[in-house]
Amino acid sequence: MSHVSPCLNCGACCSHFRVSFFWGECASSGGTVPDDLVTQITPSRVAMIGTDRKPVRCTALVGEVGSTVQCSIYEKRSSTCREFEASWENGEHNADCDTARAAFGLLPLEQYWADMPYEQIA
Repeated sequence: MSHVSPCLNCGACCSHFRVSFFWGECASSGGTVPDDLVTQITPSRVAMIGTDRKPVRCTALVGEVGSTVQCSIYEKRSSTCREFEASWENGEHNADCDTARAAFGLLPLEQYWADMPYEQIA
């Protein structure tokens, strides 16, 4: 039996952390992230709109945190998002995942979820 990523019913990281990255990841520079979804934060870095201030919520996040969520630019997301993994996704604990989840009253993920066959839905 396969399972769906816990990220699809969480979204806490998208509503807790600033998502910043090198401007070269923007579409106008040959990258994939749509330019209209970012804001300049330094001469060489941009952030996803909505993550550059409090309260944090990435403009690309669709749905309700802790319920059903998805990234509206999943295939075009930045390296920051691609590199962030749910706790235990690759057998390693991610304290940042736990921190984001706790900010929304969600329990930390348990290691057993990652041991089940994985079905990714984009």
